[in-house]
Amino acid sequence: MTATDDLLRLENQLCFALVTAARNVVALYRPILEPLGLTHPQYLVMLALWERAPRTLNDLAIDLALEPATASPLVKRLEAEGLIVRQRSSADERRLEITLTQAGAALRDRAVNVPHQVMAAVGMDMDAIAALRDGLGPFAGRRPDLG
Repeated sequence: MTATDDLLRLENQLCFALVTAARNVVALYRPILEPLGLTHPQYLVMLALWERAPRTLNDLAIDLALEPATASPLVKRLEAEGLIVRQRSSADERRLEITLTQAGAALRDRAVNVPHQVMAAVGMDMDAIAALRDGLGPFAGRRPDLG
């Protein structure tokens, strides 16, 4: 086997390692988030809103590294579940703002243990998780340039 052949082995591909890791992380979160009634993408939306609300769909999509068309169904499902509301901005009626309901704000108290459960499930402490996250550098927290 040549060095070129080795480069094309599936197990040597960065893309395969990242996509497999992402799938496994989402699977790890599933049973942790289930008691909260959230999917992993919904959890990410709620995290962003717990940090800052109200916000527009576009702003939310940017922070979540999603296209607005992908974020919109997530927001609609969370609204149907009574966790958020979409309403016209009092400052600019053209803007639709997404904000938490009382139930959505209260869910944060139940979600506070999610990171601890994840750390226990993977056998890593916060420092190890931060190092792993920071090691992803150019791959983490950015929407790819699709233009």
